[in-house]
Amino acid sequence: MVPREQTSDGADKKNSVWILDNAIDNPMDQEAEKLRNTQREKKISTLLLLRLAFQSLGVVFGDLGTSPLYVFYNTFPNGVKDPEDVIGALSVIIYSLTLIPLIKYIFIVSRANDSGQGGTFALYSLLCRHANINTIPNQDRTDEELTTYSRSIFDEHSFAAKTKRWLEGQRHRKSILLILVIVGSCMVIGDGILTPAISVLSATGGIKLDQPKMSDGITQVLGIEFFHTVDYLSITVYLFPSGLKLLTLCLFYTEVVVLVSVIILVGLFSIQHHGTDKIAWLFAPVVFLWFLLIGGIGIINICKYDTHVLKAFSPIYIYRYFKRGGIDGWTSLGGIMLSITGTEAVFADLSHFPVPAIQIAFTVVVFPSLLLAYSGQAAYLIKNSDHVVDLFYSSIPESIYWPVFLVATAAAVVASQATISATFSLIKQALALGCFPRVKVVHTSKKYLQQIYIPDINWILMILCVAVTAGFKNQTQIGNASGTAVAIVMLVTTFLMILIMILVWRCHWTLVVIFTVLSLIVEGTYFTAVLFKVNQGGWVPLAIAATFFVIMYVWHYGMVKRYEFEMHSKVSMAYILGLGPSLGLVRVPGIGLVYTELAKGVPPIFSHFITNLPAIHSVVIFVCVKYLPVYTVPEEERFLVRRIGPKNFHMFRCVARYGYKDLHKKDDDFEEKLFENLHMFVRLEYLMEECSESEISLYGQQTQQSNCEEWPPNDDNNSLTLSSIVDLTISSVGSIMPAESPVHLSARGSVASNRGNHGQNESNEIEFLNSCRAAGIVHILGNTVVQARRGSNLFKKIAINYVYALLRKMCRENSVIFNVPHESLLNVGQVFYV
Repeated sequence: MVPREQTSDGADKKNSVWILDNAIDNPMDQEAEKLRNTQREKKISTLLLLRLAFQSLGVVFGDLGTSPLYVFYNTFPNGVKDPEDVIGALSVIIYSLTLIPLIKYIFIVSRANDSGQGGTFALYSLLCRHANINTIPNQDRTDEELTTYSRSIFDEHSFAAKTKRWLEGQRHRKSILLILVIVGSCMVIGDGILTPAISVLSATGGIKLDQPKMSDGITQVLGIEFFHTVDYLSITVYLFPSGLKLLTLCLFYTEVVVLVSVIILVGLFSIQHHGTDKIAWLFAPVVFLWFLLIGGIGIINICKYDTHVLKAFSPIYIYRYFKRGGIDGWTSLGGIMLSITGTEAVFADLSHFPVPAIQIAFTVVVFPSLLLAYSGQAAYLIKNSDHVVDLFYSSIPESIYWPVFLVATAAAVVASQATISATFSLIKQALALGCFPRVKVVHTSKKYLQQIYIPDINWILMILCVAVTAGFKNQTQIGNASGTAVAIVMLVTTFLMILIMILVWRCHWTLVVIFTVLSLIVEGTYFTAVLFKVNQGGWVPLAIAATFFVIMYVWHYGMVKRYEFEMHSKVSMAYILGLGPSLGLVRVPGIGLVYTELAKGVPPIFSHFITNLPAIHSVVIFVCVKYLPVYTVPEEERFLVRRIGPKNFHMFRCVARYGYKDLHKKDDDFEEKLFENLHMFVRLEYLMEECSESEISLYGQQTQQSNCEEWPPNDDNNSLTLSSIVDLTISSVGSIMPAESPVHLSARGSVASNRGNHGQNESNEIEFLNSCRAAGIVHILGNTVVQARRGSNLFKKIAINYVYALLRKMCRENSVIFNVPHESLLNVGQVFYV
C-alpha cells in the first residue's frame, strides 16, 4: 500500500500519512498481499508450463507417437505363431518404453542439456568446456570468461580430474571421442531419412483396405490403366478423350500407397523453405488428437477383445517370451525397438521447450497413450492373429476409420517434420564446430531462431527418402534399417552421458557404474538383435551414415591440418616490427579487412600478400569469425578487439565469436558492429592509459600496463576484451579517488594536461579511422589450395588431395558466406602443403 505523492494539499499529506501508518500497523495485510501475489505468479507460471507442454506434443513427440503404426507388423513379419508371443512382445514394449524414453531420456539425459540445447554435438560441446578435448586449438583464455562458458575446477585427486587427465593425455583419445560423436550424428541423419519414409508409408497404408475401389475410381477419373508385371506397375496416361497416348511412366511401385506416400513426401520437402512457424500452430492439436484417438481405441480393444492382455505388465512374460522364442524371439527385438524410435529426436529437439514441459507432456499424455495403444493392438491381435500386416487399421472401429486415417496421415507428416528439423539443427551444429562443409543456412522465423532451413540438405534428404520409400518392397526392411540407426545413436548417447556424469555432474563412481550397466544391458541387447537384420535392410543407415561420416571426418581432418599449418607458418611479430610503421610498403587510404581463421598471430597469407604487392591500406584489420563450444555468445561479448604492433602501425585484430546456435550473417549490421567495437576499444584504451598516468602522477609509482600494450610478440598473454578494459578502468578510477590531499591538489594540473593530450590523441585516431573507412573498404580473402605433403601416406593423400579438395569445390565460397561485394573483393591465392 503506497501513499499518493501529493504535497500541495495538507489533507492529502494527512491521508497519505494515515495510509502509511495503517500499512505499518497492519503487517498481516502486507503478508496477505504478498501471499496473493505469489499465488498469482505460481498460477501464471503453471498455466504457461502447461501451455508449453501442450505445444511440445507437436514438435517433440511426433516421431515417437507414430510408432504404433508399424511396431507389431515389424515384430511378427511372418505372422503370430502363439498368442503368448503377443503377450511377451507387449511386455518387452512396456518395459522398453519405461526404461529408455521415460527413465533414461526424459528424467536423466534431458538434464544433460547445454543450456537447453540437445543432441550429440551439444553433449560434445558441454564436454569441451570441461576438458581440453577440442581438436582445433583456436580457443583463447578470454573465451572462458564468457557468461555462457562454464569450466569447472577439479580436485586434483578426484575421479573427475583423473578422467579429465586421461582424456587430455593423448591426442588419439580426443579423436576417438570426436569420431564417436560424428557416428552418432550420422545415425541421427540416417534416422531422419528413414522416419519420414516409414511413418508416411505406414499411415497411408490404410488405403490398401479399400484399394480395389480406389483403383477403379482413379482409372475412371484420370484414365489410368493398370498393367501389373513382375516387379513394377506400368501406368499409361491418356489426357484426351480421343485416346492419344502422351506419356508412359514406368514406376517401380507395386502399390498405390507407395505412389501416394511419395507424393506426400515430395510435397513435405517442397514446403520446407517456408519454415514451420506458419503451420506450427497445427502441430500440437493434431498430435494431441492422435494420442487421444490411439489411447481411446486401445481402451475399446482391451475391453472388447481380451482384458487379460494387461498381465503383460508382469516382467515374467519377458523371460517366457525369450525362452519360448529362442533366436526368433531375440531377432524380433529389431521390430520391438521401433516402439522407442523417436526418443533420440526428443533429445535433439530439446531446445524448443523447457525440460519440465517435456516431462509433463510425456508422463501425462504420451506415455499412457502409447501403453494403451500397444495393449489394445495386442488384445486385438490375440483374437485376430492373421491381421498382423494391417494391424493398426484393422483394429480401428469401422465408424471412425477414415477420420483416424486422416489424423494418422497428418500425424505422420508432423513426425516427419520433427525429424527433418532435428536434422537441420544437427547439421548447423556440425557446421559451427568445423565438422561439415559450408552450406547455406536460412532462418525461417524471426521469432524462433532455432527454426532454420538448409536447402542443399533438404533436397538430399528428399531424394534419399523417396528412394528408400520406392526402393523397399515393404515396411519391414525400412523398420530394420530404422532400428539399426536408433540402436547406435542410443549407445553413443550412453557413452557421452558417462563422461557427462563424471566431468560435469561430478557423480559418484557407483552411480556412473549403475547407469552404465543398466543402459548397456538394455541397449546392447537391442544392438545385438538388429545386427541379425543388417542384410534385411539394416545396411541402409550404415551406408548413409558411412557417406556422411566420410564427409564430416575428412572435412574436419582437412580443417585441422590447414589450421595447424597456418599456426606453424604465421608471421612473427619481430618481422612485423622490423618493417616499420609503413610495413615497408606504400600505405594507401582505406581499410583492408583480412579474413583469417587464426585467432592468434598474423596469418601467412598476409606476408604472401605484402611480398607480392607494393601497397597496403592505411588501416589493416584481421577479421576472424570463429565458433566456440557454447550454444550462444551474447551480443555484448561477441567481439574481441586487440591491437597489433604500436599505434602508428594502425593494425588491429577483431575476433567475432559465435555459438553453434548463432547464425553469422556478413552484412551491414556485422560491419557496423565491428567498427563500433573498434571505436570503443580505442576510447577505452586511451582511457586506461589516462588512468594509469594519473596514478603515476598522484603516487609516484609505476603501474603495470601489460593489458594495455597488446602489440608485443607474445600477444597470447596480452589480450584485451572490452569487459576486461571496463573492469580495469573502474579499479583504476577507484584508486585515484581518495580524500583530498596536498599531493592530490599539486598533481591536479599535470593530470588535466595529460587528460587533454590523451583526449586529443583519441579524437585524432578515431577521426583517422573514420576517414579511412570513408575512403573505402577492401575485403581480402585467402583462396588457398591444400595439398598433401610429399611422402604422406595413401590415406592422407586420398583424403586431402581428392575428398577434401572435392568438398571445398562443392561448398560455398568465403566471399558468398561473408556476402562480400564483388567490387570490394580481393582474393589471395596460396598453396598449403600439409
